[in-house]
Amino acid sequence: MSHLFSPRSIGPLTLKNRIAIAPMCQYSAIDGVPQPWHVQHIGRLALSGAGLVIVEATGVEAAGRITPDDVGLWNDEQEAVFAEILRGVRTYSSTPIGIQLAHAGRKASTSAPWKGGRALTAEEGAWQTYGPSALPFRDDWHTPAEMTEADMDRVVAAFEDAAHRAERAGFDLVELHAAHGYLLCEFLSPLSNQRTDGYGGSAEARARFPLCVAQAVRDAWPRTKALGVRFNGSDWIEGGLALDEVIAFGRALYEMGYDYLHLTSGGNAPRADIPGAEPGYQVRFAEAVKQAVPDATVMAVGMIFDPQQAEDIVASGQADLVAIARAVLDDPNWAHHAAVTLGHGEGLPPQYQRADKAHWPGYGR
Repeated sequence: MSHLFSPRSIGPLTLKNRIAIAPMCQYSAIDGVPQPWHVQHIGRLALSGAGLVIVEATGVEAAGRITPDDVGLWNDEQEAVFAEILRGVRTYSSTPIGIQLAHAGRKASTSAPWKGGRALTAEEGAWQTYGPSALPFRDDWHTPAEMTEADMDRVVAAFEDAAHRAERAGFDLVELHAAHGYLLCEFLSPLSNQRTDGYGGSAEARARFPLCVAQAVRDAWPRTKALGVRFNGSDWIEGGLALDEVIAFGRALYEMGYDYLHLTSGGNAPRADIPGAEPGYQVRFAEAVKQAVPDATVMAVGMIFDPQQAEDIVASGQADLVAIARAVLDDPNWAHHAAVTLGHGEGLPPQYQRADKAHWPGYGR
């Protein structure tokens, strides 16, 4: 019996296997509203064979988008379109669908990667960005406004409102985005948070605002649905986030009632030096949190694409689940193929079963 393909509960939600599809930005929305691209993208992932699909980073306010092309969940139209997509998915798939709620902070107001991935100009519609301190991510990016307590209150309310909208739209899970150098991650890291008030300085003070947001989302999201958080295990630069701070943050979220902890890294410093970025290079952070908070459900991510490696991560107890991202863009049937590799059977939808290993001589070619 494969460990990867054994069921796992995350809070009130039971997954058929330990594979989650991580959020992956598509940069294809209009005014935050999902488009036909999202219909086929989410639908395809819902048929992938994974136990869970998490929709891309979704801005909780217009100023919190990474790019003008990001999806959002701050108005009725966005909520209605997401609800329509989910109703459609439910006609052919029971795969749980979650959504990642996010605020880009100082990394907002940029162009999509294939449009240059740079700070927008005024002519391109640049907007005011916000951060814990008035420190740009890069010298040629926007300098964010240092957030006031009124700004923080506004953002907390935006996360809370987005959680309510996600519930009404029919999502099964919410993941809070506190990683990759976006707003909550910026507060956590001493590289980007140089405040001298109660929200900066010590690790406890730097975590104060992210935990305030986390509590607001916990209060807004029903306990009958799953709730998780994605956060960094390292900034990959000297003077950045320390592992003991990461563990303390994870423990606080677990004690707050978060159902899983999703460990990743990087994105908060352009000069980061990631040593040996090889398959599974971030699993160490998931393992460290799992060892320190053994009762927590922990998810690992980061260049995991070999089925046996995914199996070993779960079987060894380094993490309870693995999140797959680019491997699924490359092969939307990754989970089905992994099941066959690990001797678990394929489980394709009946409409596709003519292409499984037993019926199609071209399988795997």
